[in-house]
Amino acid sequence: MAMFEIDAREVAPRLGLAPGEFRRLMDAGRIALLCERGVGEDTGRHRVTFFQGKRRARWIIDADGRFDPI
Repeated sequence: MAMFEIDAREVAPRLGLAPGEFRRLMDAGRIALLCERGVGEDTGRHRVTFFQGKRRARWIIDADGRFDPI
């Protein structure tokens, strides 16, 4: 299983939040997280999406652990 972290200071602004507010909402279960593992030609890649209301912040993580926001 892959392990990686995305800093709240990167996610929060993409959801229109301050980092502290982002953390509070995550702790309260008001921000959802979806992590998808690539298959086929995307094997070794992951797509991570944070959802808060109608907003979302999404990253692709490659096999080397590099993050690219999309």
